[in-house]
Amino acid sequence: MRFRDTPSDAGGDQPLYFERLRVPVRWWVQWSVMVGSFWLAMIVAVPERLAWIVTAMLALIMVVVLRSYGSPKIIVTAQWIHAGRARIERRHLGPVAALNASEMRSQAGPKASARAHLLLRPYIATGVRIAIDDPDDPTPYWLLSSRRASDLAAALASEVPRVQQAS
Repeated sequence: MRFRDTPSDAGGDQPLYFERLRVPVRWWVQWSVMVGSFWLAMIVAVPERLAWIVTAMLALIMVVVLRSYGSPKIIVTAQWIHAGRARIERRHLGPVAALNASEMRSQAGPKASARAHLLLRPYIATGVRIAIDDPDDPTPYWLLSSRRASDLAAALASEVPRVQQAS
């Protein structure tokens, strides 16, 4: 498994698949209601200016937290797969399986391996399991949340150009 310091571009390759694991709108609404509730509680207890300052700071924290939690990207190129900050060459991938909600729950729960690489989001029920076929990598598989699991599995199943080795 290879890790990147920043999840920037996909190494110059044209993406075959791209997905950002954004938080759902429901979370934005719920957090906004919570911040509004804090404002309502503070406006009657502290000076108005302080209530607005604290509410603005809470709103800023909300934006930072929700944007950072929803920032991971899954990018598949001809040579690489990037999942959040991790990446691996596709030539090291084994079988790929698209998982429905119950299979995903099982793979992330009772059937999980402590050595697996996980990129899971609780608001995304489906995902893919990607076996790792690299003898130098102790990671048995990657388990990734994906709203379009079948599309991701199809992109990973597409032909990977192989580099010919001189013998």
